Parts: sequence; structure tokens; C-alpha cells
Amino acid sequence: MENIILAFQNVVTIENVSLILFGTLVGIIVGALPGLSVNMGIALLFPITFAFQGMSGILMLIGIYCGAIYGGSVSAILLNTPGTPASAATTLDGYPMAIKNGEPGRALGISTFSSVFGGLFSAACLMIVSPLLAKVALQFSAPEYFALAIFGISIITSVSSKSIIKGMMGGIFGLLISTIGIDSMTSHLRFTFGSIYLMGGISFVPVLIGLFAFSQALLTVEDAYGEEAVKYNVKLDRVFPSIADLKRIFFTVLRSSFIGTFIGAVPGTGGDIASYISYNEAKRWSKHKNEFGKGAVEGVAAPEAGNNAVSGGAFVPMLTLGIPGDGATAIILGALMVQGIQPGPLLFTEHTSKVYAIFLGLFVANAIMGILGFSSIRLFVKVVNVPKKILIPIIFTLTFVGAFAINNSLIDVFVMVFFGIAGYFLIKFDFSMSAIVIGIILGPLAESNLRRALVMSSGNISIFFTRPISLFFICVSVLSLVAPIISAFIRERRLEVDNFKA
Repeated sequence: MENIILAFQNVVTIENVSLILFGTLVGIIVGALPGLSVNMGIALLFPITFAFQGMSGILMLIGIYCGAIYGGSVSAILLNTPGTPASAATTLDGYPMAIKNGEPGRALGISTFSSVFGGLFSAACLMIVSPLLAKVALQFSAPEYFALAIFGISIITSVSSKSIIKGMMGGIFGLLISTIGIDSMTSHLRFTFGSIYLMGGISFVPVLIGLFAFSQALLTVEDAYGEEAVKYNVKLDRVFPSIADLKRIFFTVLRSSFIGTFIGAVPGTGGDIASYISYNEAKRWSKHKNEFGKGAVEGVAAPEAGNNAVSGGAFVPMLTLGIPGDGATAIILGALMVQGIQPGPLLFTEHTSKVYAIFLGLFVANAIMGILGFSSIRLFVKVVNVPKKILIPIIFTLTFVGAFAINNSLIDVFVMVFFGIAGYFLIKFDFSMSAIVIGIILGPLAESNLRRALVMSSGNISIFFTRPISLFFICVSVLSLVAPIISAFIRERRLEVDNFKA
């Protein structure tokens, strides 16, 4: 209780609440615009966090994260085009309710209520579960940390790309980038090629902006080329859900919040997976199955509660183990590290007030999201009409300014552009940007603890297999890489058998 009171005093200030409000507003706008993404929004405003002391900048990023997931439902409902992948399932019933049934306000209201409920529910679960998991993680030593880092990288690489091989290549590429610079244990130079700039390693922030923002901006330019702007005009009816709707969706929203929180806590998953599973479960348990696909209220509520509940769940492995749950929390993890805060079990003993500030920040961000959603939804509907020819120059400007402002260095700008162009082509070939970033973040953790563990065991690698926790993580890592290959083989065999029978 003492920590909660202290966090409340730190978070509920004019500056911090204003920054959360700003972040949530920006997040909703970014999420509502098809072609932009949660990761892009956070990456673009990442450099701004350097201007603030303490947790202020981090709280702003949390606001963007929560707001962007919700914002994706606006275009999903009104345009049948999800603003973010997490809102793809919302189109199945949101668009029919809004357009075919002529109830856009009702659809947006149900979406807003469900999003806020899911976000608050997952924040409460985060506050309860994280301290308990952190106590277990305090038993970790070098072998466990190495195995944990490998687990995080393997999980991300196995689920974040269409091809397990490409996912692994992305993770390895990130690991290689993390080795550039001065060796932390021997002080030897590695892969610097005589460059003074590379002696300190490649700066994380320009790489982040390049991979998540600049590359996406290039893709948006490509998609928008020759595209005619379509104006969307709609008159909203009542926005706040009726009592009858709230009664009908309550258990659906509660179930979906459980699903989203659990899925969010599994590294490498995300809101898109949570939303589809929540939608399928809502349909399975519904008494009105025939309404699904035609504007069912449960079909709007379930995916939005599920994908917004992912936000709190994704913070569980990030805060307790230092393993980000998705790309957005990977960026926030990087922001914490830049502030000198290392996520992991020691975070709860060394920076207790900051941990609870994150907990409370999620509550405040979701509450503000609800207020903005119900009071300003007509404004967000107009945002959908903003032409991409206006947005794209703004995005490019922010990427260049953000990369330069970190160290006032043009080299950082060149690094950002290089990784942005590289990211553009990598995305074209279905490589995962999240796998690369996770490799960069967890690379130093894996390398340093590998070497410490080998020092502890006098070079005997059996130390990783004789300690239960490290053995568990190694086994799960191998399973996560092998399971997709085995499942693909089984599918092919079944298909061959079916074709043979036919």
C-alpha cells in the first residue's frame, strides 16, 4: 500500500497526467489511421523521452501504447480497414453494425467500453501477478539469465515471422548488431572497422526509429502511390452503450479480458492473436451465433477487450524477467534502459516506486482513453479522412528530427536511414522487425551471462543443464523452434493423405 501511495503521488501530477493525456491522444490518432502502427507511434516519440526526468517520458509511451490499440477499432468499424493488426477481428462485426445496420455510434461505444474494461483488467492483473513472479526470478543467477535471454529470443523468432528460418535469421542479425563496440569484459574492440562512432556500439534509438518508423513510412508511400483519397462522412447516433448492451456483453468482455491478459504475457504473441481467439470464444459461447458476421454486439466487444487486455499482460514478462511481450514493450524496455532502469527481478527491489508508477500509469492511460473515447469520438472519426499525402511528410520529418536530436549527430541520422531502408526490404521478404530488435536488446544480457556462467563452472557447459530453471528455459526454447517445423510437417502429411483419399 505504501508503494501504491508513493506511485500515486509521483504519477498524478499535472505534468505526468498531461503527458499521459498527450500520449493517449496521439496513440488513438495513430491507431485510427490505416498504414500507421503502434510500434511506429512509440518509435517516433521515443526521442522525446530524453527531455523528461524520471518516469514522465515512459508514462507518455504507455499512453501511446494503450491509445493506439484502441484507435485501430475506429477505422476497423467505419472503413472495414483495421488501423492496427490487433483490430482485424473487429471488422467482422463492427463494420456490419456500423454501415449495414446503420449504428456506427453503437459500434464505437461498445468498442470503447470493451477496450477500457480490458485495459483496466489487465493492469490489475499486472499489479497482482508481477511482484509474485519477480520474487521467483530473484533466485536467478548467470546460467538462468542466459537461458532466459535465449528463451526470449527464440520465442519471438518462432512466432513473429511467417517462416521460422527467417525469424531465426532476424534474431541472429539483432544479436550480431549487439556485439559491435567495446567488449564489456575484455575491453577489446569488435567490428568497429576503425570507426570511433562504432566503439560505443550502434546507438539503439536510431536503429529503432529506422526499423519501426522509417521503413513503415516507405511502405506507406508505396501503398498510397496513385491512391485516391476517400472522404468518409458519418452521423453518429448515441455513443455510450445501453444498459441492455452492457448486460449482454459483460461476460464476453470479462472472458476476453482473461484471454487477452494471458496471451499478452506470452512473449512473441500480440493483440491480433488475442482478438481472434477472443472472437472465436465469444461466438462459441454465444446464444446468438446466427448474428455473428452481421453486427453482433459480442463480435465487437470480444476482440476489443481481448486486444486491449494484451497491454497489461505484455508488461508482465518485460518487468519481471526483462523479456518484452511484443514489439511495443520492446521499445518501452529500451526507453527504460536508456533511463538507466534495467527491467528484471531486481527492478522490484531497486526501483519499486517506478514499477508501481508503471502500474498506475496503465490505469490512468486506460481511464483517459475511455474519457477521450466517449467524449471525442466524433473528432477521431474525422481523423480517418486525413490524406496520406499530408501524413507521410510529417512522419519522415519526425524520423529525421528524432534520430538527430538524440546526440545531435548526423551519423545517427545515416544509421537510421540505413536501417530504415534495410527494414523496408526485410519486411518485403517477410522478416520480423521485432525479432531483430529483441536480438539487439537481449544480446548483451545473453553474452555477459554466458561468459559469467562459464567462469562459474570453469568452462563446463553442463552448468546450463544441471540447474532446473536454466534447463527448463533451454528446453522450452528448443521446443519453440522445433514445434512449428513439426506442426508444418504434420499438416503436409495430412494434406497428402487427404489428397490420396480423394
